[in-house]
Amino acid sequence: MSELQNIDLTENNLWGGIPSNICHGLSKLQILYLGHNKLFGAIPSSWIQCKQLKELYLEENSFTGDLPADIGNLTMLQTLSLGYNNLKGSLPTNYGNLTNLYKLSLEENILTGTIPTTINSLQDLQYLSLEGNELHGAIIEELCGITRLAFLYLSGNKFSGSIPHCIGNVTSLRELHLDTNKLTSEIPSSFWNLKDILIVNLSSNSLVGNLSFNIGTLKALTSLDLSRNHISGIIPSTMGGLLTLQILSLAHNNLQGNIPESFENIKSLMNLDLSHNNLSGEIPISLESLVDLKYINLSFNKLRGEIPSGGVFKNLTAESFLMNKALCGKQELKVPPCRKGKRSVAKSLLFKCTLPVFVSIILIVLGILLLKQREPNSRDCLERDSSILGVPRRISYFEILQATNGFDESNFLGKGSYGDVFKGKLLNGMMVAIKVFNFDSEKMSRSFEVECNTMRNVRHYNLVKIISSCSNVDFKCLIMEFMPNGSLEKWLYSHNYCLDFLQRLNIMINVAYALEYLHHGLSIPVVHCDLKPSNILLDGDMVAHVSDFGISKLLDEGQSKTHTETIPTIGYIAPEYGFAGVVSTKIDVYSFGIILIEVFTRKKPTEDMFASGLDLKSWVSDSIPHKIINVIDSNLLQGDEEHIGDILTSTSCILELALNCCTDFPTMRSNMTNVVVSLNKIKNLIMERQNHQHH
Repeated sequence: MSELQNIDLTENNLWGGIPSNICHGLSKLQILYLGHNKLFGAIPSSWIQCKQLKELYLEENSFTGDLPADIGNLTMLQTLSLGYNNLKGSLPTNYGNLTNLYKLSLEENILTGTIPTTINSLQDLQYLSLEGNELHGAIIEELCGITRLAFLYLSGNKFSGSIPHCIGNVTSLRELHLDTNKLTSEIPSSFWNLKDILIVNLSSNSLVGNLSFNIGTLKALTSLDLSRNHISGIIPSTMGGLLTLQILSLAHNNLQGNIPESFENIKSLMNLDLSHNNLSGEIPISLESLVDLKYINLSFNKLRGEIPSGGVFKNLTAESFLMNKALCGKQELKVPPCRKGKRSVAKSLLFKCTLPVFVSIILIVLGILLLKQREPNSRDCLERDSSILGVPRRISYFEILQATNGFDESNFLGKGSYGDVFKGKLLNGMMVAIKVFNFDSEKMSRSFEVECNTMRNVRHYNLVKIISSCSNVDFKCLIMEFMPNGSLEKWLYSHNYCLDFLQRLNIMINVAYALEYLHHGLSIPVVHCDLKPSNILLDGDMVAHVSDFGISKLLDEGQSKTHTETIPTIGYIAPEYGFAGVVSTKIDVYSFGIILIEVFTRKKPTEDMFASGLDLKSWVSDSIPHKIINVIDSNLLQGDEEHIGDILTSTSCILELALNCCTDFPTMRSNMTNVVVSLNKIKNLIMERQNHQHH
C-alpha cells in the first residue's frame, strides 16, 4: 500500500503493540489515527521513515515507556496527540524541531521534569495540553513567545513559583488552565490585558494578593475559577462588567466585604460560588433578576439579613447558606425566621446584661451535677484534647455506658472498620453514634489513631461530624453525630424503603462534594480508601454524610501516591489498590464510580450474576445508551410515566460518568471537581425539564 496517505482505526478494540516497522513501505503516509483502542507497550522509535506524516493520534490507549524522541524528527508534523496513556520520562528537547506543529496533546500521562525552553520554537502552536502529569518547576517565560497560542492546559501538575508576568502578552489566548498546581504569586497585573480570553481556571493553588479592578476588562470571559487560593481583599465591583460570564467561582479564599450589587448586570450568569470566604453584609436582592442563574453557594461566610425568596432562590436548599449565622428566612433553609420588629433599647440592654450571668449559672450547676455523677472507681477515659476533634465536649466512660445501656444489643447499629457502632443518648439529651474499637484486633489502636488524625482538621457538611473521643489503655471509641435514616445500603436493598431518582442523585452529589473537599480542599489530601454504601449515612433530611475513616490515608505534601497493606471491601477496590497497594485520590474516584452504578441499577458489584468474565462495569457498558432500560433499577420507572424519558436519558448520562470514574487506568479517571460539576449539570437539566412540563 505504498500510495496510502491516511489510516484511521480510531475507536475499535485493537490491542497489542504498534509494529516497529509500521512506517516501512508507507513513505507517503500523512495521517495515522490509532486513538481510543486498547494498544499497549512502548511506542516504537522508527518514525523517521514516515517523513510525510502530518497528524499522529495515539491518545487513550495504554502505552508505556518514554516519549519517543524520534518523533522530534518529523518536521512535517502538525498534530501530535499522545494523551491518556501511561507514558513517563521528560519532554524531549528535540520536539522543538516540530516547527509546523499547531497541536501538542500529552495530557494525563506520568511525565516528569520541566518544560524545555525549546518549546519557544513552535511558533505555529495553537493548542498545548500537558495537564494531569507530574511536571514541576516554573511555568517558563518561553511560553509567552508562542504568539499564536490559544489553548494552554497545564492543570494537575506540580508547577511552582509565579504566573509569568509576560502571560499578558499572549493576547491570542482563549483558554488558560493552570489549576491544581503549587503557584504562590499574585495574579500579575498584565493578566488583565487578555481581553479576548474566554475561560480562566487558576483554582487550587496558593495565589495571594487582591483582585484588581482591571478584571472588568476581560469582557469576553465566560468562565472564571479562582477558588481554593489565598486571595484577599474585596470583590471588585467592576466584575459586574463581565456581561458574558456564565460561571464564577471565588470559593475557599479570604475575600471580605460585600457581594457587589453590580452582579445584577451579569445577565448570563448561571453558576455562582462564593462559599468559604469572609464576606459580610446582606445578599443583594437584585440577584433575583438573573433568570439564567441556576446555582448559588454562599455558605461559610459572615452574611446577614434576609435571604431573598425570588428567582433562583426559590429552588436553593440549605446547603447554599450554611454557617452564615446572621442570615434569616424560610424554615426549609435551616435559618431562623426573620423578625418583623425590633426589641426596645431597654430590653436589648437587659438581655445583653443578664445573658452572661444566666449562662454562667447554668454552667456551674451542670459542672456540679457531672462531678456528683462521676464515680471514683469508674474507668474514666484519658480523653484527648477535644479541641482537636472540633467541639469542646468531654465525655466520660461512665456517661458512654449510661448512653448505650452498657452496650446493649438493642442499641447496636452495625459494624464499622475495626469496631462496632452503637446508638446512645448523652446526658444533655443529644442522640449520638458511638464507635467502639475492637480491643482484640491488633490493628485497632492504629485504626483509632488514623481516624482521629484524619478527622481532626476536616470540616464539611457532608462528612459525619466527630463530637468527641474517649481513650484509655483498654478502651477506645469515637462519639459521632447520629444519622437517623441509617445507611445508603439500607435504603437501596430494604423492601421497606425506596429512593426516587432525585433522592439518589442528590445523595451522590452530597458524596461527591465530600470527596471533592477531601481531595482538593485540604492542604494535605485525604483518601478515604473504603467508600461503599454502608459508609454513606443519611440524616433526617436525607442528606448524605461520608463516614468511617478507619483505613484512610493522608497524602503528604507533594505526594501523589503511597503504598498500603490494608485492603478495603471487595467489589469497590480500584485495580491498582487491590493488586499493588498503590494509594492516590483516584482510588476513591473508582469506588465512587462503582457506587454510582450501584445506586441507579440496584446491583451490587458482588452479585452472583457477575461471573465468567461479566462484571458490573461491562454489564452496564454493553447497555449504554440504547439498552439502558435493561440495567436501570425498575423501581425508578414505576408510577412516574410522565418523566420516564427524562429518567432514562439522565441515567444514561450518569452511568457514562460512572464508567469514566471507574476505568481501570487511574490517569483516565475524572477528578471529583469535574464529577461535582457533571452531576449538578444533570440535576439542573432534569429539574428544568420537569419544571417546563409542569408549566
